[in-house]
Amino acid sequence: MNVQTSHPFEANGEDAPIRVRTLFISDIHLGTRGCQAEKFLDFLRDYDADLIYLVGDIVDGWQLKTGWYWPQSHNDVVQKILRKARKGARVVYVPGNHDEVMRNFYGTHFGGIEVMEHTIHVTADGRRFLIIHGDLFDVVIRNARWLALLGNHAYDLAISLNTYFNSIRRLLGLPYWSLSRWIKLKVKNAVNFIGEFEKTLAAEGRRQHVDGVVCGHIHHPVIRDIDGLVYVNCGDWVESCTAAVEHFDGQFEIIEWTNKLPVPAAAAPAEMQDARTDSKRSVEPV
Repeated sequence: MNVQTSHPFEANGEDAPIRVRTLFISDIHLGTRGCQAEKFLDFLRDYDADLIYLVGDIVDGWQLKTGWYWPQSHNDVVQKILRKARKGARVVYVPGNHDEVMRNFYGTHFGGIEVMEHTIHVTADGRRFLIIHGDLFDVVIRNARWLALLGNHAYDLAISLNTYFNSIRRLLGLPYWSLSRWIKLKVKNAVNFIGEFEKTLAAEGRRQHVDGVVCGHIHHPVIRDIDGLVYVNCGDWVESCTAAVEHFDGQFEIIEWTNKLPVPAAAAPAEMQDARTDSKRSVEPV
């Protein structure tokens, strides 16, 4: 894959956002302290599309059940998405496990947003992609919900540590870097889980006779070819601050939105090169 820095305003004028054919966004986790709502709002100001997929875990109902946290920025995210729908964008919401309450509303519309269990997206070049959150293919979520809830609390702790860690980095003039994400990629079992998850989603895509799969859930943004099927994971807006986009030629990119200044690739751990550490940059698909 080639890595390049994205400059949103170069071709469109200072105030015009980059227009893409489709936006794929997952795992914002509104309602949690780890949600990076301000960065997401910044991203939505610079990117626009006529079709937006919300690929699950947009609101974190698990966290809201244990303690209410909803600052103005989280409300602004909801209003921004609703405003895009009012202005004519088609917005499709495919719920995940953290916003599973929305699974009671399949086939309905609210505020111009369609709620669907999963769907097939046809790209500009005619390829068919399954759009699904992915939690139903997570053996822990499917078979041991109590363990998933326990793991969620441990994850929240890691995110809290990550927040303090990056507060210190900002004081030192250093860019954002995800400690929690680095820990996750260092743990062998987590790496194996990611690999198995990707293979399982690819197998489901082949079962449904599609050309690719777009999902979320595991907070690991990537575009890769798995035995001839294109696997796209949108990432998240807690650790990686990423979204997937489809351009008007049908090609996909992962956009990472973390720092305002570019960071040399050599400054990041080797394990994270495919996830990128530059600000506002994209990775071309395989």
